[in-house]
Amino acid sequence: MSRTYEVRTYGCQMNVHDSERISGLLDEAGYVPAAEGATPDLVVFNTCAVRENADNKLYGNLGHLKPVKDAHPGMQIAVGGCLAQKDQGRIVEKAPYVDVVFGTHNVGSLPVLLERARVEQAAQVELLESLEVFPSTLPARRESTYAAWVSISVGCDNTCTFCIVPSLRGKEEDRRPGDVLREVEVLVQQGVLEVTLLGQNVNSYGRSFGDRDAFGKLLRAVGATGLERIRFTSPHPRDFTDDVISAMAETLAVCPSLHMPLQSGSDDVLRRMRRSYRSERYLGILDRVRAQIPDAAITTDVIVGFPGETDADFEQTLRVVEASRFAGAFTFQYSTRPGTPAADYPDQVPPEVVAVRYQRFAALQDRITHEGMQAQVGRTVEVLLSKGEGRKDGPDRMTGRARDNRLVHLSRVEGARPGDVVETVVTGSAPHYLLADGPLLSHRRTRAGDLHEAGTATRTPGVSLGMPTVGAPA
Repeated sequence: MSRTYEVRTYGCQMNVHDSERISGLLDEAGYVPAAEGATPDLVVFNTCAVRENADNKLYGNLGHLKPVKDAHPGMQIAVGGCLAQKDQGRIVEKAPYVDVVFGTHNVGSLPVLLERARVEQAAQVELLESLEVFPSTLPARRESTYAAWVSISVGCDNTCTFCIVPSLRGKEEDRRPGDVLREVEVLVQQGVLEVTLLGQNVNSYGRSFGDRDAFGKLLRAVGATGLERIRFTSPHPRDFTDDVISAMAETLAVCPSLHMPLQSGSDDVLRRMRRSYRSERYLGILDRVRAQIPDAAITTDVIVGFPGETDADFEQTLRVVEASRFAGAFTFQYSTRPGTPAADYPDQVPPEVVAVRYQRFAALQDRITHEGMQAQVGRTVEVLLSKGEGRKDGPDRMTGRARDNRLVHLSRVEGARPGDVVETVVTGSAPHYLLADGPLLSHRRTRAGDLHEAGTATRTPGVSLGMPTVGAPA
């Protein structure tokens, strides 16, 4: 009988992408997904080291799983991802019942390590310091039939003082454009409508093979594959050039949405963060994006309470946010991350001050987000129907994403399924979603919707390895 598995994912989109590869590898090795509510033979934790209290959450979850494992002889536990890369041997010391620890650079080793742990009856810890293979070259098991993640690079060459990612994911490595396009073409053949291009800094893509214009070229090339929607995350303001803006505007498949991390509106704070741009440059980029893509919905990341942030610094952040008119913001109260330079800065902001500033920021951004939502009322939107994105899903409502990535709740239409595309008019708004209660203008059934209705989890084969070499951009 086949062994069953469950993958538990924490953190960013890159981890979601890696978890699809982990599931694909396990499928290929003969495992099958565990039925809902059943105890799996294998539990894999794909961890994050960036989120607050990530280590406490992991060890708490491992502790809850120990009696389950004790009651099920032969059950295995594996821990991978960024926290595994950071803590390494400490995981087995704190949780000796863990069978396998693997890092961000050797995802493909998991099936072998599991078998070795079973045969040797001993924990296997394998963490490489450099990338073994691009995760995107591994087989994948995707639960979504209509949307997919495609990694174009891994690692990061930036030195932001609050971020531990470069030490865990390594230096930036870019895939060859030809390999990225082949993966997208396979996805299009499988009926995928929307792809999100992933990288720690997507718009520095091409640096490792000597082409600084490579990201704009890649957007145009991916747009020629027949894909309907292209998104990407995350760009860095330092590398955001006018050719990328032109490629976004001129490539019909590129969605009018952009996630552009700000982090702070204070130039002094940006300097201490080692963010190599200043607020006026940032605002200039937004102006140029909106000049070519007037309806672009722009979102951001902001850290409140970075060490040394004064009241004046915080007021500067509010000023820049007011001017930026973000459609939404992921806002974080700063907390120390061991291993980052900022963790040792002497001028840490008291938590009670950070909390007050956070509430002020949230109130401002909520108002701006709501005003942006209200401005959509009366507009015609194209919605890619999705599943499980809101509590309003039910017998009377469907949910989906507009091309600008705003969440839309609309009246249910007979025969419409996740993966289908509908056109409708926005009739109302709420602080964080749109309502479309009128009749549909059009409804297009798609192959992705057919597969979703059939309950098919799409398997994507691995794509040939394309580690870059300078001067050979494929």
